[in-house]
Amino acid sequence: MESRVLVLTSDGGVERVELTEPWRELEGRGATLTHVATGRDVGLVDADLDASGTRTADVLLGDADVPDLVAEHELLLVPGGTVNADRLRTEDGAVALVRAFAEAGRPVAAICHGPWLLVEANLVRGKDLTSFPSLRTDVVNAGGTWHDRAPVICTRRGWTLVTARSPEDLEEFSDAVCDILGL
Repeated sequence: MESRVLVLTSDGGVERVELTEPWRELEGRGATLTHVATGRDVGLVDADLDASGTRTADVLLGDADVPDLVAEHELLLVPGGTVNADRLRTEDGAVALVRAFAEAGRPVAAICHGPWLLVEANLVRGKDLTSFPSLRTDVVNAGGTWHDRAPVICTRRGWTLVTARSPEDLEEFSDAVCDILGL
């Protein structure tokens, strides 16, 4: 069975390696990935500050049918990047999409600043997770239990959440996502 992964980003400030490394690993193990974003040309960065090219999204979030995206994909992947995550959490469509994945019992994987979207969507209450350390207070205030390790996998509340802290955790994060998909 083919695994289909939906990758969600804003139109800019996406941490390049947090998008490209899990993508490469998942694709290398046989998954098909679709990139949905708030804009067609997505600006990538290195270390949050240095421009690092662009990537063209497959689907515009504003044109997407959320129930169809959930039905067609087994897992939602949310890369980090401070600007990316901050933009996503202010996008009603992004909040609705991550909620729909959780409500459908589909796994969600988020790295670095990506869990900010989960905080905004009120999905971290009762969950164990990690993130970039500066999000710890946000996670705790939203009812989550923050851990300084990666990956953190939590299956409580009827859906699986996989999180990691930073690009340094990419290998373990990608392996955990692949394991959940049976790849």
